[in-house]
Amino acid sequence: MVITCFDDVVRFMESFPNLEKQTTHYTTRTYRLDRMHSLLAYLGNPELSFKKIHLAGSKGKGSTASYLASALTALGYKTGLYLSPHLVDYRERFSLSGTFFSDDLLVQTGKELQILVQGFHFTDQWGETNPTTFELYTAYAYMLFKNSACDWAVIETGLGGRLDATNTITAEACVLCPIELEHTKILGDTIEKIAAEKSKIIKNGVPTFIGFEEEAAMSVFLAEAKAMHSPTYLLSESIKELSSKTTTEGELVRYQWKDGTEEHLLLSMRGSVQAQNSALALLVLRTLGLYNEKVIPAIEKNQIPGRFQQLSTSPCLYVDGAHTTHSLKALLSSFSSLHHEGTNTIIYGALEDKDHHHMANLVLDHFQQIIISRPGTYKKSDIASLYALFCDLARKRSQTYQILLVEDNTQALKAAYSMTSNSSAIMVCGSFYLAGGVKAAFEQIRSTYESQLA
Repeated sequence: MVITCFDDVVRFMESFPNLEKQTTHYTTRTYRLDRMHSLLAYLGNPELSFKKIHLAGSKGKGSTASYLASALTALGYKTGLYLSPHLVDYRERFSLSGTFFSDDLLVQTGKELQILVQGFHFTDQWGETNPTTFELYTAYAYMLFKNSACDWAVIETGLGGRLDATNTITAEACVLCPIELEHTKILGDTIEKIAAEKSKIIKNGVPTFIGFEEEAAMSVFLAEAKAMHSPTYLLSESIKELSSKTTTEGELVRYQWKDGTEEHLLLSMRGSVQAQNSALALLVLRTLGLYNEKVIPAIEKNQIPGRFQQLSTSPCLYVDGAHTTHSLKALLSSFSSLHHEGTNTIIYGALEDKDHHHMANLVLDHFQQIIISRPGTYKKSDIASLYALFCDLARKRSQTYQILLVEDNTQALKAAYSMTSNSSAIMVCGSFYLAGGVKAAFEQIRSTYESQLA
């Protein structure tokens, strides 16, 4: 195929095996690092052209990564940011100092990668195998960063850590965000097993920064850091007090560090989890000596799509990618502190392999108007079973619930607007794919609600 625009780049990438769409166990043939090492060497090792910070975790790594990237940009460094998944636009996965790459560079680098990959061959005991889509996206990101002469790149793992395509780098810092049960068919069915997978981004002698963790995950991380002779910095040991309050203006956060320093921030991204994410980013920056008066304003202004993002008012419409039990609990608590009166509506959908029972009960604790909608078709979901679960749990409660099953995201959004008063609010959550689908639907129908936009 001929690449003439960024959509062609995406089509080229998606023509390769896409493991992001699978929920099967690791297999040696598909999840591996030797093929990625070989691919990067064939491409001239573009990842060696810039300094790196590498992040893994179940929740908060995208926000933490974006805080780090915004701070590095404010310090005057040309900074790349590699995230996944995207919400609406594939270009969200790769950014340069807070903005999309130019279309010219996206296309030029895509053509360069396409030509090189045509000559790449990797053979093992099973025969010849092709790179995966995520391996190509990762290599593409590194090429974009190299072609832009980046000083730093902040890189988020795609899945797990041990066999993730990003785990072919040696970074200046490894950052471990909170762990929860997720992707259990692939990563394991206990906190310890999942933490073990993610701990493998720790490299020999490289500083490791660890956020607030359950004891089960923390013990795994500390053991791996010790084995790798990695200097370790714990957020729990570095901060004396951390408090936050969700307001209409943003998240008011107070940090009191154990060295006596106190900082007050008004984060653009709402939610109590952002207090922890920003604190972890600040710990990394302070420890690495990447900190001055420009950092705090940059972190305050930082915003990425799908994190308690407000799209409209009267009624307020928010989208969030919360997809784990703890992140959903924190989100709904912050939401309720803003909208504790009136009858609010939630559009909810979740992929398979989630803790549906506990997450459904959390939703039922906060909402009586519930719309179950499909979280895209990118990964497998069973919204009919999810709807049945909600109905079953609701029947056991004393409150009266209105629970709808509306598969199409656009129709779900229209239904939410029709059943929600202007003084109430609509929350969309449960999956980044659902948040992206509803956000795209909102852009399509926004003219209908032009007077209600934020």
